[in-house]
Amino acid sequence: MLLPYYNADLLEAGCDEAGRGCLAGPVFAAAVILPKNYQNKRLNDSKQLNKTQRDALRETIETDALAWAVASVGQEEIDQINILNASILAMHRAIEQLKIKPEFLLIDGNRFKSYKKIPHQTVVKGDGKYLSIAAASVLAKTYRDQYMSQIHNKFPNYGWLTNQGYPTKKHYDAIQKYGITPHHRKTFKLVKPVQLSMIHD
Repeated sequence: MLLPYYNADLLEAGCDEAGRGCLAGPVFAAAVILPKNYQNKRLNDSKQLNKTQRDALRETIETDALAWAVASVGQEEIDQINILNASILAMHRAIEQLKIKPEFLLIDGNRFKSYKKIPHQTVVKGDGKYLSIAAASVLAKTYRDQYMSQIHNKFPNYGWLTNQGYPTKKHYDAIQKYGITPHHRKTFKLVKPVQLSMIHD
């Protein structure tokens, strides 16, 4: 059972990102403020849910949340500022869009930069511990998957409909065969690790 909050006395927003390890596409982040003592037995880390479950939960979260927002940082910015900074920037953008200002931020992971002096707490694997972070993980994941499905229609050879830009064999093989697209992160290793070791040998 996930915990409803970290700090019971403050209006708390959970934050998470999706797409950090991808070779292509933006990194998305979400911020969610849930009602106090909110309960939802179906809500869990988005990685533990299938697409049907995530899509259904997305509607529930958007209906039940006191406030929610989703934001992204594109591949060009990722290449300029690196993926860690881009992930944090995406969270900042999501927090900025919340219609209610949170008094406390609960962040998935172990790295974050303070946002407008709002107190925060990082939680490793927080999406499997706190409802608000789990809710943010579902929104970030579903909105990013939706985006990758849309650009898949223009670049169907890379399998983004199923791999969402992550480094799968099909994705690496497509890069080798067709080259990179404007959506690829040029600072990432876009060649299979095995091939890289062969090159260095």
